[in-house]
Amino acid sequence: MKYYFVLLLLIIGTAVNAVALTPLLFKGHANYAVADTDSVFRKQSVSVGVNYGNDVWFYGRTSPIKYPFMSTDVIYNSKPGFFVYGSAMKVLGYNPLVDEIDLGAGYFYKYSKKASGTISYSRFFFNKDAADVIKSASSNDINFKNSYDWKIAKSSITTDYLFGKSSDFLITLNTTKHIETSWGIFDDQDYLSFDPGISAIFGTQNFVHKFSVDHPNSLALYDVAAPPEGSSERPYNNGRFNALNYSIKLPVAYNRPHYTLEASWKYSIPVNVEGALKNRHEVFFNLTFYYLFF
Repeated sequence: MKYYFVLLLLIIGTAVNAVALTPLLFKGHANYAVADTDSVFRKQSVSVGVNYGNDVWFYGRTSPIKYPFMSTDVIYNSKPGFFVYGSAMKVLGYNPLVDEIDLGAGYFYKYSKKASGTISYSRFFFNKDAADVIKSASSNDINFKNSYDWKIAKSSITTDYLFGKSSDFLITLNTTKHIETSWGIFDDQDYLSFDPGISAIFGTQNFVHKFSVDHPNSLALYDVAAPPEGSSERPYNNGRFNALNYSIKLPVAYNRPHYTLEASWKYSIPVNVEGALKNRHEVFFNLTFYYLFF
């Protein structure tokens, strides 16, 4: 019953900052929502998003089973730049009404007209009966992001420190080009936008090994210390700082003053994948609706 109540609150709150917070940055676990507040206006606002994704994705890694999901996200932005957010995620086809709830808070600031940043903390709560998504090996995230607008494109560098069941340090480099139509679709209040981008993720992946230890029936990864007897495969060092993933993304959005409907495609190229995980090149699709109250 408590999960029904929490989900109802999050859906009621789903009036998100689609314009002031365009877009929500769905990252990680198939795209668990964490606010990308680079474009936040200095005014009080509440924004809500509902998202569908075809697979759970977490820092360039996916689980052995494909997990389509839906999530709802609520973000409150204050005038001084502080924000709080909550997210509820449901893996489709599995029993729990809510598989995961994320809560977090942070601060948005500007160095100059072109440079801005956010710092935030997130806590992940997983239902004990939830699907075995690979993100479940982590429970806390400290995120520090800095962005610079070159006019022709916008670049960012994001550092994440994951801790809980396992500890990891990751760096994500991203460059995006924002394009808007100068004409409306139905009237002069709407427009289309395109945000093609490329990104690269570097870091450790101890969360992969922890996931394999917690879910031996889901993923029989080799122990870091030694491979199975008779195996010619060398042990993998999850604590080594390495390239983890490269991706190309194309979001296409229909925008109005208070809401945005976005379809996004991402082509993911995982690298330095451990043992039996065997992540391959994959296309991820997300369909997201944002609504803004201010």
